[in-house]
Amino acid sequence: MSDNIITITDFMDPNLDVYARLTENQLLNRANPKEGMFIAESPKVIERALDAGCEPVSLLMETKHVNGEARGIIERCQNIPVYTASFDLLTKLTGFALTRGTLCAMYRPKPRSVEEVCRDARRVAVLEDVVNPTNVGAIFRSAAALHMDAVLLTPACSNPLYRRAIRVSMGTVFQVPWAYFPKYNVGSDNTFSDASLHDKCDSSDQNCSDRNSSAYKYYIDVLHKLGFKTCAMALTDDSVSIDDPVLHSEERLAIVLGTEGDGLHEQTIDSCDYTVKIPMSHGVDSLNVAAASAVAFWELAK
Repeated sequence: MSDNIITITDFMDPNLDVYARLTENQLLNRANPKEGMFIAESPKVIERALDAGCEPVSLLMETKHVNGEARGIIERCQNIPVYTASFDLLTKLTGFALTRGTLCAMYRPKPRSVEEVCRDARRVAVLEDVVNPTNVGAIFRSAAALHMDAVLLTPACSNPLYRRAIRVSMGTVFQVPWAYFPKYNVGSDNTFSDASLHDKCDSSDQNCSDRNSSAYKYYIDVLHKLGFKTCAMALTDDSVSIDDPVLHSEERLAIVLGTEGDGLHEQTIDSCDYTVKIPMSHGVDSLNVAAASAVAFWELAK
């Protein structure tokens, strides 16, 4: 095991670049997705990533953990570099003190399709433009704990394999199947492509706004074609209470949660089968999207 243990003494060592200096977008590597990586933090999270089949590239840890809490991880990750350093050097890495002393760079798994992750699903969560990785991670943790079968994300959502999202999720992003809806192609009807609406037109243009609305409707149409009834978590005049028996009677249900602040797009709400509210008190009109997700998953997955 000692042959692949490499001691780091300089914070600027290029072997630390993947952990200390590459941005999330650089790790994602859009130009060559097969080489895209993510960083898993703490032995528990790394174990969950390995259990999900993720391929490790290298490890970084405090020297004392080589024969301590990281020993099992090292044994599972045969023949990859294991970089070690003092705690003082490693604390220069953002957030290292939160990791319990072990980091692992891993290749990103092959993306899965919406159809694939929904094939045997009964309850799925749909995130519309949730851009805060902390919220994405918290929603995944709730989804794992509260019986969601899959999580689907619109293209504007923060990536579940961003470092903070993985950390907040406690590695449940590797346990709950998830997929992105492909970006809607404004140049054709009822098709998806890699072309973004925002790449094609100015959002102030009315035609572009109409097409933007069509994209939101299309995501819901896909869910309908896959056999799901859809419920938009939103406050409207015709919202039904989350404990309405009709919701529990649905064989397949997609729970649609909106972006921080603005909530769901109007077209999304109009396209869903139900609009659902969580009863509130003390004049509170809404919850943070991560908190709302936990309530919704608990009630609707019964």
